[in-house]
Amino acid sequence: MERPDNQRPHPLVSFIPLAILILLIVVILVWMHDDALNGASQLALIIASCVCVAISIIHYRVPWSKLEKSFQQTVGDATISILILLMIGVMSSTWMISGVVPTLIYYGVQFMTPMFFLPCACIISSLISVMTGTSWTTIATIGIALLGVGNAIGIPPALSAGAIISGAYFGDKMSPMSDTTVLASSMAKADLFSHIRYMMYTTVPSITISLLLYLFIGLQFNGEALETGRYLKGLGDTFNISLWTMVVPLLTGLMIYKKVPSIITLILSSITACLCALLLQPEVVAGIGGSSAITAEGLMKGIMKVCYSTTQVDTGFSEINELVATRGMAGMLNTIWLIICAMCFGACMVASGMLSSLTSILLRHLRHTTSLVASTVTSGVALNMIMGDQFLSIIMNSSIYREEYKKRGYRPELLSRSTEDSSTVTSVLVPWTACGMTQSTVLGIPTIVYLPFCFFNLISPFMSCAIVALGIGPTKAIQETETVEAKTDLQ
Repeated sequence: MERPDNQRPHPLVSFIPLAILILLIVVILVWMHDDALNGASQLALIIASCVCVAISIIHYRVPWSKLEKSFQQTVGDATISILILLMIGVMSSTWMISGVVPTLIYYGVQFMTPMFFLPCACIISSLISVMTGTSWTTIATIGIALLGVGNAIGIPPALSAGAIISGAYFGDKMSPMSDTTVLASSMAKADLFSHIRYMMYTTVPSITISLLLYLFIGLQFNGEALETGRYLKGLGDTFNISLWTMVVPLLTGLMIYKKVPSIITLILSSITACLCALLLQPEVVAGIGGSSAITAEGLMKGIMKVCYSTTQVDTGFSEINELVATRGMAGMLNTIWLIICAMCFGACMVASGMLSSLTSILLRHLRHTTSLVASTVTSGVALNMIMGDQFLSIIMNSSIYREEYKKRGYRPELLSRSTEDSSTVTSVLVPWTACGMTQSTVLGIPTIVYLPFCFFNLISPFMSCAIVALGIGPTKAIQETETVEAKTDLQ
């Protein structure tokens, strides 16, 4: 006999798969460290999914067909994200070998000082992310270059990564071209630009505090740049350092400005970088292809290997070799593996009703605005940990609370902002989410290592609650809101 559709699993039973996942992840992180990302975390998600499926079928009589349909739909929805990940792997590699990133590093180490590097890296990342609308592309391109500059002037990689990620996610939140910003506002039924304006109440204080912290930390690095001459020699002797390479990011920026779809932008950017590599770095490309001379075969093998596989370029200095090494599409396979496993876990939690059972607890004892926002923020973070994907977290969080906010007469922007302050910015702090895995893979730094220095991402959830508790900014919807929303022209 199948369970009735209106019968939810008990919250304590629903917590079992999540508890097993958390326990396994903790054990893996303690015992396996960096190897946790090479399969152990994925296995933990599969085990937790199996537990969830077993409880659902055996105890609650959930039909397998319902679970299977949820798996197919959820993983199917991730197809474009997987293609984007593969193309980010190609783009980041081609930008490196074409000379784009080496040129940025070459000039960057000459102009940036250790004292002001961290706040500058944060500001540059935020500006690029606002213009591009994506933190992923920002980190995979200018982020890698800034990380290289930081290494060259003696800034610990974890600090550099924290500043880069903080800036990138601030810009991502404030950009009308960001998919998460559009998704959060649409799910909450809020006007996009009204949502962005409303976020300034929390994002501006959060990024200001973050910049002050980066500046304070930067004061500890008030010496001269460290061994920049070695970086200049290694990069200059290996690559053709030329401002012509800037054609690639300029064309990429133009496509983004013209709102060309992300996957097309990434493909065209990668093709442009490949042409740049063949024209400006033929010796490097031929060397990667296994040829000591510039031949058509060597160039073809080299450029293809750059796109799909790992590469090493000998600059004469081991630390620079590590910096300019690339991973191509192959470097994204662990991330894709993890995303699929995480989405399977989220799918079975949704289909079984366990996720709904857990979140219903949050709505029982909410009395005031502050408690409602705090609950929204808390569940946004929790959903990132449970579902492993910021998009699913945004969708679920908005769906859970939308009617409650509307019933109490709150602005839809309050819900969309609270969701962004939690689901969007904290996704990169969870090692097994798509964002956490992607950024750790792109930057080559484990999530748990850069986490303490992502100040904006850490501050934002607390700031969201604090601003409401202090009564800053309007929370109640104006009387005309429904009429204005119907016209899609919120003032």
